Amino acid sequence: MTDDDELVIIDYTDLLCDPSDATNNLSPLLSKAFGGGRNHTNSLGVIAIRNIPSFVSTKEAFLPLAYKLAHLPSDYLEEKLTDEASMYNSGWSHGKEKLGDVPDFHKASFYFNPITDMPGSEEDRKLYPVSYPINKWPQRDVLPELEDLGKELGTLMRDTVALLAKHVDGYVKSQCAEYDSSMGGEMEKTEKVKGRLLYYFPLDSDDNVNESPSNAEEGNDVAESKEEEDGHNDSWIGWHADSGFFTALAGDLFVDHETGIPIPRKDVDPKAGLIVMNRNGKIVKVDIPEDCMAVQIGECLQIVTNGAVVATPHCVRGVDPKRTAKVARISFPCFVDTVPSFPLKIPRGGSRQNVLDCSVKGCAKIPPLYERWVEDGMKFGTFLHTTFAKYYEWSKKP
Repeated sequence: MTDDDELVIIDYTDLLCDPSDATNNLSPLLSKAFGGGRNHTNSLGVIAIRNIPSFVSTKEAFLPLAYKLAHLPSDYLEEKLTDEASMYNSGWSHGKEKLGDVPDFHKASFYFNPITDMPGSEEDRKLYPVSYPINKWPQRDVLPELEDLGKELGTLMRDTVALLAKHVDGYVKSQCAEYDSSMGGEMEKTEKVKGRLLYYFPLDSDDNVNESPSNAEEGNDVAESKEEEDGHNDSWIGWHADSGFFTALAGDLFVDHETGIPIPRKDVDPKAGLIVMNRNGKIVKVDIPEDCMAVQIGECLQIVTNGAVVATPHCVRGVDPKRTAKVARISFPCFVDTVPSFPLKIPRGGSRQNVLDCSVKGCAKIPPLYERWVEDGMKFGTFLHTTFAKYYEWSKKP
């Protein structure tokens, strides 16, 4: 990994400063991490934040619960924790998502809103049932810590995103004088927050998931060319760009699938984990430090900032079973978004073409943004619905 490819890391105390304070301006680092301009074509669309109070201890207590959850009796998970009415956006989901027409059993998810058990108004929940599902928690005598720790960690991650968003507002304003949105304010008040506790099951040797492409390099870079996304990098989660505004990431934890005992990263397939295609089309393995939370940019933020910040394609590469057997991965992304009725409008003086031109080119598995964001002012909830449908269509392509 070159210096240009390095993950940008900032300190939590920097987020507490006034974004307009010239003595502690984060704009250069935000530009390097997220920037859509010509100066940072290597931006990863990801930033890491260190020294968030209580983050590490809460994460270390919460993530291992995914192992216990995934090993509960299947009839309990299906009968008590599965919510078909929300299209599986609340509670347990395993084998409900599809890769083309084939159910995906490589991972399982537990979805919940860490801010409130019953988000939005009754009318909101009727209009946007997928955006505002009601939480489904296991009984406390089954997994007594899951609810409290999940809410604590998810709320902390949302609050940190809100602080970062204020600095992003300042950076975008310096790039686009007509920008008048307040992402900091939107993230601070939003109830549209979705936590996804993920458990990635060990892959079978029959999957042939991690055969190295012929021009892949050893080391931190998984590959050098745009074409490599058609290899086996996306064996745990397929290539996609986050569709919303901000995605907070709690990092990952590798465990022995049979015992739940944590496995140090140094003992795990070094090519497994988060893979990002930067703005140059180069594919880079990104390791989030264990003491950091990371934040990724979503496509909606790219739209409302006229491309001042850019969402990047990414996927999750599985552990090669031939290298390390029976390794599972646990992660916790938290999606922090606006209300579904929020209009995706370009700032005055911006252009639809500029937003589209800023998108990372070369990832054939992602449906183009112009096919999903079909008009300026399109509502966020409508954009999400259109995006899910387009991804499903594209996943069936040979």
